[in-house]
Amino acid sequence: MLVETNIHPMEGLKRQLLQILKVIPPGSSIYYVDYPVYNNGGDLLIMKGAEAFFKDNHIRVAARYSVLDFPDKLTIPNDQIIVLQGGGNFGDLYPVHQKLREKIVVSYPNHRIVLLPQTIYFKSDAEYERTARLFNSHKDTHLFVRDTLTYDLAVQKFHKCCVYLSPDMAHQLWPILPKSSPGKELLCFFRTDIEKTSEQESFEAVGRGDHLDWASLYNRVEKKSIRVIGQMMTKSGVPLPMQAIWGKYSDYLVDKAVKRFSGYRVVQTSRLHGHILSCLMDKPNTLLDNSYGKNSNYYNTWTSSVKSAQLVVSNEAN
Repeated sequence: MLVETNIHPMEGLKRQLLQILKVIPPGSSIYYVDYPVYNNGGDLLIMKGAEAFFKDNHIRVAARYSVLDFPDKLTIPNDQIIVLQGGGNFGDLYPVHQKLREKIVVSYPNHRIVLLPQTIYFKSDAEYERTARLFNSHKDTHLFVRDTLTYDLAVQKFHKCCVYLSPDMAHQLWPILPKSSPGKELLCFFRTDIEKTSEQESFEAVGRGDHLDWASLYNRVEKKSIRVIGQMMTKSGVPLPMQAIWGKYSDYLVDKAVKRFSGYRVVQTSRLHGHILSCLMDKPNTLLDNSYGKNSNYYNTWTSSVKSAQLVVSNEAN
């Protein structure tokens, strides 16, 4: 692929997202499905990038649904494109979101379905094959994937779908200006979930820097507010006011992450969107891998040319 040499690599990645307009043309009307209503700031950055992409390219969002409020039966007009949130939950690690994805493919055989850039990971080959058969039965599915490893396998598995290689939607937010000058040296933004590695634990044992994750970035009141909004979305027969409230509150949550990252000169992270947010702010950052290679594959595919970023090469396989 041709890359302009006189622009910042992050601007180049933002321009790569324009290929999505081939399947969601400017002026389209869409149903945006599976946007996040929880405290993972990485998924919130993806959502904000997607919403910015829609606005910047004159794509009208006729309706929005999360996994919490998507109805059992929903009539969607035939002229609407169904657009599914991107991220890293395509596969068998996060079944709630995968079930909704599969339900959409089965329930709307005559609509165009577009999956924004995802990383695909299945522990079970049988589950991957089952999902591929389901998606291959749909006649107009377009799947954007975030790295070459995912892409090469997806092209084989989803042979009846259109598969594209694309950066993450958060790149639409470039550039993000820092909120302040750094007052501290090192932020260790490390995973605390099932994707954590023993290599990360060795970095943690050194004891340098301030340690944080998405779960600890937000305080008790903010987490409770997220839960309450989610509960009201689940119960409400008229979800639109809650969607508007969540839109504003998620702006605040993303802004809090930007403010916190602004306070440090350097970021060390095992969170993909800790890395991407640092790159969006052009802040020096070091990326550690997650448990199944998502981070290193993304870096090698997209962000290795960003001068402020570097990847820690794992010794775990040796």
